[in-house]
Amino acid sequence: MHKIVLMIVDSNPFSRSGLKQTLSGQDNLDILEVLEAEPGDDGRELMTKISESSPDVVLLDVDYPSLSGLEVGRQIIRHNPGTRVVMLSSNPYENDAELFDVIKTGAVAYLRIKDCSSEELVDAIKRAADGEYPINDSVNVRPKVAERVLRQFQELASMEKAMQDVTAPLTPKELQILTLIAEGNSNKQIANILGISDQTIKNHVSAILRKINANYRAHAVYIAIRDGQISIQSGQGPEHSEDSSA
Repeated sequence: MHKIVLMIVDSNPFSRSGLKQTLSGQDNLDILEVLEAEPGDDGRELMTKISESSPDVVLLDVDYPSLSGLEVGRQIIRHNPGTRVVMLSSNPYENDAELFDVIKTGAVAYLRIKDCSSEELVDAIKRAADGEYPINDSVNVRPKVAERVLRQFQELASMEKAMQDVTAPLTPKELQILTLIAEGNSNKQIANILGISDQTIKNHVSAILRKINANYRAHAVYIAIRDGQISIQSGQGPEHSEDSSA
């Protein structure tokens, strides 16, 4: 196995240094470099640092009970698919909901610090760097989580098939409007940007929802991004507005 570039992401510098010290004493972990980083307020600085350093594995604090680490994990996986995320939880109790949320981020491993030995941490890092999914072990011993994951996959599969059966191509103007929606603009703001009436924008939005079988604006943005029809920059996203209804 090649030498691993590892990044520890935690808002607490003592936690970062503690993990770094623990790993430095493990002779069976072939680490090239250990980096440290804070998640930051919006994750942008962290995303830049990860893009520049291209770590093989990121150790990321779930940040229980606020769970803000989950959103950071999603950003890392979305923008740096070559980096494997290992989630560390300080939750003192086993929590099926937390594990399920971690699974949805795309993280490859989930470890509760309270019950995790240094050997288990090293093993998870090595397996993550080798392309394995240690998180499957966590799921296998939690039947309720396994059932919930299977049910979600089945629902997503049915939804994907239904969407593919009824979606229609969007016009360049509709794609432009959908991109502006994804960037957080309301109907009124889009109308001002494009120099057309609010009602015309509403008509376009209604057509977009109908064509791609979306239930609401954010759902339409998700479908369009998923299918590669539009793209948005990191840190931008759809926001709710009082005049944003179709």
